[in-house]
Amino acid sequence: MQTIEWNDFEKVQLLVGTIVEASPFPEAKKPAYILKIDLGPKIGIKESSAQITKLYTLEELVGKQVFCVVNFKPKKIGPFISEVLTTGLVLGDEVVLAVPERKVPNGSKLA
Repeated sequence: MQTIEWNDFEKVQLLVGTIVEASPFPEAKKPAYILKIDLGPKIGIKESSAQITKLYTLEELVGKQVFCVVNFKPKKIGPFISEVLTTGLVLGDEVVLAVPERKVPNGSKLA
C-alpha cells in the first residue's frame, strides 16, 4: 500500500451534499443515474453521474445526503459533464453510497 502525507489528504475536498434531483442516464455505457446535489452555499448545486442503479431507485435518492469529491476536474461521460464525484463503496458490480450517519449541513467537510 502506498502511503501519503497529511497534506495530500487535505487536497481532496470531500463535502456532504443532499441529492435534490435524480434522473435516468440512458446514454451511459453502464446503467447510471444523473444526480443534482446541493453542496451548500459556497459550492451550490452540482451534477454527478453515478452507477448505483442496482441498489437505489430514483425516488429513494432524493433527500439522501452523500459524500462528494468537489475538486476533481469535470469529467465528460458521453453527452454529460460530471462536475463532482459521488463516493461509494464498491462491492463486486454494485456501489453502496458513502453517507453520513446523521444529517449535517450541506457543504460540511469530511475531516
